Amino acid sequence: MAKSVLVPEAKQGLARLKNEVASEIGVPFKDYNGDLSSRQCGSVGGEMVKRMVKEYESTI
Repeated sequence: MAKSVLVPEAKQGLARLKNEVASEIGVPFKDYNGDLSSRQCGSVGGEMVKRMVKEYESTI
């Protein structure tokens, strides 16, 4: 199954959020992230989801 972007405009915003979260929690994201642990990447992804859910809940 091929990946398809549902909202292309969101890609830049998600990248910005990822970099913001990574810098805040001390994960060194850069062009190549193959040397990061699954735990580090999961921490960034988990925090991103928390923030997106919080933002959504504040609008309803």
